[in-house]
Amino acid sequence: MSWITNVVRPKIQSLLNKREVPKNLWIKCPETGEMVFHRDLEANRFVIPSSGYHMRMTGRQRLEDFFDDGRYERIDTPDVAADPLRFRDERRYSERLRDNRAKTGEQDAVLIGDGKVEDISVIAAVQDFAFMGGSLGMAAGEAIITAFNTAVERQRPMILFAASGGARMQEGILSLMQLPRTTVALNALRDAGLPYIVVLTNPTTGGVTASYAMLGDIHIAEPGALIGFAGPRVIEQTIREKLPEGFQRSEYLHEHGMIDMVVHRHELRAVIARLLRLFGAQSSAPVAEALLPPMEDVAEPA
Repeated sequence: MSWITNVVRPKIQSLLNKREVPKNLWIKCPETGEMVFHRDLEANRFVIPSSGYHMRMTGRQRLEDFFDDGRYERIDTPDVAADPLRFRDERRYSERLRDNRAKTGEQDAVLIGDGKVEDISVIAAVQDFAFMGGSLGMAAGEAIITAFNTAVERQRPMILFAASGGARMQEGILSLMQLPRTTVALNALRDAGLPYIVVLTNPTTGGVTASYAMLGDIHIAEPGALIGFAGPRVIEQTIREKLPEGFQRSEYLHEHGMIDMVVHRHELRAVIARLLRLFGAQSSAPVAEALLPPMEDVAEPA
């Protein structure tokens, strides 16, 4: 047996037969740099166990995590013109849409589901940041309006999970028109006397915060979420001053009265269900479970 047979050939064969390992098996925490196995992260509802950092979730993951047993009815949204302005920068807008649809498996950035949260029937709309940064265009606007209209038709509370970089520039004024259109649909929900709860996730910026994302009856934010109209870097360049530590993050906005509460993802379903019961929403759960505990039974914070 020669050196070529014993050493060289096995090495060549090992290179040719090398198995490809998926690149997303380990997820890096943006805050601490810790590497977390993807299955452990998924089991912890996409929250880094050690740091508590809330990773982004896709629209489908969010709906499955939010509804009881992950079961819900998917609500279809109207079709709109794909590229109304025939926009092109470095690439055609139609090509960007095609790539994002292939990457996410969704037609656009907003998904709608009808399901139950602790036996309370609700309509939930989710903005998927993976689809062009959750940007608001005609399709997303129509989806939000469809969610409000469906909530009115079925007499359901409305829950919105916001995650967006703002309006979609490739659709110009047609994108900005979605701000007043969604606000009108929201007013119909209010006229019907139905609750509207907004969950602000990381990030929620731009035109979305100038319309339906900041018009809820209750505003909840996930920990550490970036929330605002313009980004902190733009503000610093405009006012030529250094912003405070944590500016535009959930905790800072809660401290200054812009949002009502900051809630960990693990507690989100229970908190929303409790709020809905306060609003008078009915569930199939026993009455004793639906009532709030008396104040003397609530432990004081340490």
